[in-house]
Amino acid sequence: MSADKPLAGRVAFITGAARGQGRAHAVRLASEGADVIAVDICDQIASVPYPLATADDLAATVKLVEDTGARIVATQADVRDRAALKAALTEGVEALGGRLDIVVANAGIAPMAGEDAWQDVIDVNLTGVFHTVELAARPMVKAGNGGAMVLTSSVAGLVGLASPMAGSVGYAAAKHGIVGIMRVYANLLASHSIRVNSVHPAGVDTPMIDNEFIRSWLEGLAQESKGGPDMGNALPVQTLQAEDIAAAVAWLVSDEARYITGVTLPVDAGFVNKR
Repeated sequence: MSADKPLAGRVAFITGAARGQGRAHAVRLASEGADVIAVDICDQIASVPYPLATADDLAATVKLVEDTGARIVATQADVRDRAALKAALTEGVEALGGRLDIVVANAGIAPMAGEDAWQDVIDVNLTGVFHTVELAARPMVKAGNGGAMVLTSSVAGLVGLASPMAGSVGYAAAKHGIVGIMRVYANLLASHSIRVNSVHPAGVDTPMIDNEFIRSWLEGLAQESKGGPDMGNALPVQTLQAEDIAAAVAWLVSDEARYITGVTLPVDAGFVNKR
């Protein structure tokens, strides 16, 4: 391990890795020396009103990771499908030397409206995180090297941020539920020196936010809140960049954070502090 490659020799498992925050995590961890197991559905979910990632997006992530000098095993897999996720993880662990050190449970959607929106957002954003943690814990414990997991929640997992749409309420419920999963596994895995934390971004400039439907939803939410709490960030920035979240995750999984576990870390330009 060198100062410029603090994660050399480690393997990271990242869900939702084809674009946005997932891609930023993959590139940042790879640049610090980690090899990557990347999964993404690369398909559309009917209730989601904006385009999801494609196989070409995942291929672009592969190239960006390889450009850092790291190895990557990338698979199209749906976090709702436990068997497919397990197969992708097993393939990656075997291909990259039989160990697993880092998990970033990042896959998520924001359907907001539609008949199936509640169930889809719970299935992806909450059950998918549970599948990721449960499946990844086994090879991590078996390897005996300790490690770190980071679960991607949201500021909507710390405050009551939602509109009266089934998918919006479901999004907040799922992101709050991630905190429960994180706290339980932080205790369950502590004796194996595996740390578990969650990150809670404010709005991040990714395709999940930067699309016509979500922009319209956010504008409506801001209108509804007039006369109520300020919906902006405390710091003078409207949206964060995916690399800002990746920097926080890279720190949480590093040895510099070796005694930090069970923490809900806002990366939010002060959004939660204003509530």
